[in-house]
Amino acid sequence: MTSDEGTVRVDSWIWSVRLTKTRSLAAAACRAGHVRVNGTRVKPAQLVRPGDEVRLQHEGRERIVVVSRVIAKRVGAGVAAECFVDNSPPPPAREEAASVGLRDRGTGRPTKRDRRDLERLRTQ
Repeated sequence: MTSDEGTVRVDSWIWSVRLTKTRSLAAAACRAGHVRVNGTRVKPAQLVRPGDEVRLQHEGRERIVVVSRVIAKRVGAGVAAECFVDNSPPPPAREEAASVGLRDRGTGRPTKRDRRDLERLRTQ
């Protein structure tokens, strides 16, 4: 397999710059269609180059990054932050993310009324 200088697989790059915890999660995101390079859905073996825009749907939010440097091996967080420009929207506030109604442990299965109340809370 020949490799061009300045290119690396997208799943390896996403893992290397610490956008996902494991390379297999990065590859699974590519296969599921959650990764786009320059607006096109890609497979894990797609090559990325400096200047490419990578969009990743991960953990309930969209990350939009522009590749400034390609790396193939996982590096420290400080070095990884220099390898891309983050254009992502800010993450939602913790209060918004944690507004899901929780039931007490051991109270059993919710009744129809309880379920409707929970749905009403979630849609507000």
